[in-house]
Amino acid sequence: MGIFALQSLAGGFLDEDLQHFNKVFDDWCVQFESREDAQLVLESLEKKDTIKIVEITPLSYPKYFFPKLQGIIHATREYEGKIICVVEPQMGMSFRIAICDIQTKKVRVLNTRYKSASSAEGVFANLSFTL
Repeated sequence: MGIFALQSLAGGFLDEDLQHFNKVFDDWCVQFESREDAQLVLESLEKKDTIKIVEITPLSYPKYFFPKLQGIIHATREYEGKIICVVEPQMGMSFRIAICDIQTKKVRVLNTRYKSASSAEGVFANLSFTL
């Protein structure tokens, strides 16, 4: 289910103009179906030593696959066909657990609020109780 992108070692993903890098991976970034296709484009670029090929998956970049997922993602985990995220809806707010269904693309944010990301990550040990 992954796609491939070109990422600068300094951060950011190569934009469709093949000149600029976007801080966030979005639809404007160059995307490839295979690592080989990405490698072909990478070889054609001038500063290829400063760019790497990365795989974009629901686990590594959940916001791309689940547009309704909002906030700062602090941790992700895959569990029984779902991506579980520790989310800070807005900077300074309480942390929450978001459950993202890979098949339906639905996002459910649990009501429980946590004071720290590490407290919310502790819920990962008891995922079956929250699903």
